[in-house]
Amino acid sequence: MMEKTEGTVQKWAGKAQDAVGEMTGDAGTQLEGKARELAGRTQQSYGELLNMVRDCASERPFATVAVAVGAGFLLGALMSRR
Repeated sequence: MMEKTEGTVQKWAGKAQDAVGEMTGDAGTQLEGKARELAGRTQQSYGELLNMVRDCASERPFATVAVAVGAGFLLGALMSRR
């Protein structure tokens, strides 16, 4: 939950910084605002993904363990081929 909230705050802070940059004609501030907004959106999406994974893990713990074991096995097989 924390990641999504922080992402939302960063997204809105970036929008505000972008607007200030646009009002003052400062392209650097505007660009930083756009970058901050994008980073906030990314963090917000990551938080949403984590929440979905947590919900799934609590609703279906055995399926979650099976997927984790399968992913670990696949990763181990891929790494051993090197």
